[in-house]
Amino acid sequence: MFDIQSARVMVTGGAGFLGQAVVRRLNEEGPSDIFVPRSRTHDLRTGDGISRAFDEGRPDLVIHLAAVVGGIGANRENPGRFFFENAMMGIQLLEEAHRRNVPKVVIIGTVCSYPKFTPVPFREDDLWNGYPEETNAPYGLAKKMLLVQGQAYRQQYGMDVVHLIPVNLYGPGDNFDPISSHVIPALVKKCIDARDARVDHVDVWGTGAASREFLYVDDAADGIVRAARLYDGADPVNLGVGMEITIRELVETIVRLTGFDGEVRWDRSKPDGQPRRTLDPSRARDRFGFVAQTPFEDGLLRTIRWFERSRGLIGDRS
Repeated sequence: MFDIQSARVMVTGGAGFLGQAVVRRLNEEGPSDIFVPRSRTHDLRTGDGISRAFDEGRPDLVIHLAAVVGGIGANRENPGRFFFENAMMGIQLLEEAHRRNVPKVVIIGTVCSYPKFTPVPFREDDLWNGYPEETNAPYGLAKKMLLVQGQAYRQQYGMDVVHLIPVNLYGPGDNFDPISSHVIPALVKKCIDARDARVDHVDVWGTGAASREFLYVDDAADGIVRAARLYDGADPVNLGVGMEITIRELVETIVRLTGFDGEVRWDRSKPDGQPRRTLDPSRARDRFGFVAQTPFEDGLLRTIRWFERSRGLIGDRS
């Protein structure tokens, strides 16, 4: 068991959506020092930026959340950037942690690393059985290389590097920018904007046939902190719920919860992305006791209410 309470912890991406939830969860554990390097002063794509972050943070534990991410559209428009920047951040960070003898590193990977046609539910042993879905393959492969690097450094240097693979996240504080957001915040914003503007329809990408799984952000944070404290194995570990929902069902649920009463128009010229996506969460349960706690509709309602509050549309109902 890793002693988080007395550790100095560095959380890259700690000011982001997932990062803020992880920092809140860490504070419940009571570490003596949590350092969050900010991009304006620590450019983690560069060796100098990473070195300065380690100088200031002096970590015993690194949780690497920082990433350049987005939905299908952003991945299609930025494949080179998403590959290069995610790879450079992670590869240099792990090397610096090795040089400085950091006792433990937790790397957050991505479900996009799985092969396009992985049997459902995705099991960690299937990670290398094919090429990822094309629209997000560069991002997924960049993250997957950090699994290879972590296992190689464990083998050669004895580093305790843990690799976690969360499914799609959602929750209050998510990115609602329509250019770069993922599916839930994009749909929530689209439906609320249409509802309030009294628009009679919304356009949604694809056919609705693809399926996804979604993990509430606070549950993900709990899984990450549990792994940091209790898991020290080389095997990658899924963080998920084990619940699959089609995009069509998701849209229908968000339409109902937001109160949008117009038409949903499916743009079949746009890609669905990976056909199916849901994880087998049993390894996380067995290795460090992680089981997600938030019912899906409860999490969706909290997300919708947060977005409405952030726009001043309703009072605080939390």
